[in-house]
Amino acid sequence: MKVGIIGNYGHNNNGDEAILSGLLHQLTSTGQVEKEDIVVFSNDPSNTKARYGIASFPLLYKEGSVLKSGVKTVKESRKIMKQLDLLIIGGGGLLMDMYKRDAPLYSVLGLTGKLSGCRVAVHGVGAGPITTTTGKFFIKRLLQAASSVAVRDEKSKQLLKEIGVQKSVEVIYDPAFSVPVKEPHQRTSSIQKVGVTAVPYFSQQYWPTPNIEKYEGYLNGMAASLDRLITEKGVEVTFFSTKYPEDVQVTKDIAAKMHQQKHCRIIEDNLPPEDIVNTASTQDLIIGTRLHSLILSVNAQTPVIGVEYHKKVKDFMSEIEKEPYSVPIDKLQDKEHGIFHAFEQAEHKWLELQENTTAVSSKLKQKAAEGMKLLGF
Repeated sequence: MKVGIIGNYGHNNNGDEAILSGLLHQLTSTGQVEKEDIVVFSNDPSNTKARYGIASFPLLYKEGSVLKSGVKTVKESRKIMKQLDLLIIGGGGLLMDMYKRDAPLYSVLGLTGKLSGCRVAVHGVGAGPITTTTGKFFIKRLLQAASSVAVRDEKSKQLLKEIGVQKSVEVIYDPAFSVPVKEPHQRTSSIQKVGVTAVPYFSQQYWPTPNIEKYEGYLNGMAASLDRLITEKGVEVTFFSTKYPEDVQVTKDIAAKMHQQKHCRIIEDNLPPEDIVNTASTQDLIIGTRLHSLILSVNAQTPVIGVEYHKKVKDFMSEIEKEPYSVPIDKLQDKEHGIFHAFEQAEHKWLELQENTTAVSSKLKQKAAEGMKLLGF
């Protein structure tokens, strides 16, 4: 079987790369697909080829105007898709209209795949936000063209039904849970080592609609919360990133505002998914903002506190029944909802939380692997 994979790959976003890494692991192990029979449509084909040793082609061809770019993309992609048996639109928050290009691009590529004669599967994706008429139009057309639709959480399924999707929608778990773990988290008697991931929330360099005041408020809230954990709980903090290099910079911005910098370490490397898992497994607890820092940490059996910069973080924490450890990003220092409060709750139930996280991790790994059945394996 020849398989094509489409997603937000090749951007050095190692959360998205974790999805691809897990999906490739599933296809080559459970599905027994040969690596030479897999192609990935990537934002940076040379990056993807170097990472995984598989064939890769441009996700989008840029030809000056939107129309010319679209025509070129369809024409070139169809040449490859005609040789495929299965096209997977796979992983990540692909069903959304927060960014203007996403809904039209993935929809057109999915429809091109169907017209090229291959089976199209929308697999392990997140949905939302979907607020525009244009976004709803393209997303519904993509799902109508798919032979199977599988999302990564119940909230995504509900949202698709709310916008009028009639097709059956299954819930599977993120393929990133299939990223291999060398050494899972070892249980400890107390929380001493805390890993932290951050996102450039409303920053001028990254956010679609930047807001300096909100960015500064976020930096101050994270810095003050971590300072308090270090001062009152005696923890050591390790910053690491899943989006390179943008998240490295925001961790430096947070650390610069902290009074306890000497108790912090910043990993500035571009960590591949396997190294993110290994980093998470060496920490006692992860305070994660990026969704896939949370997913890969749970994959490593490490307990997590989620910082809700996007609804998908809140949805994930709800899905794993860890709402008490989910912190709204605008309430980082809140007495009843902030990071310190969530930490104290984790501390109070520490042994129980570690045992439960191990059980949840095992369940989600199994559920992620079962998603292969929907792809015909």
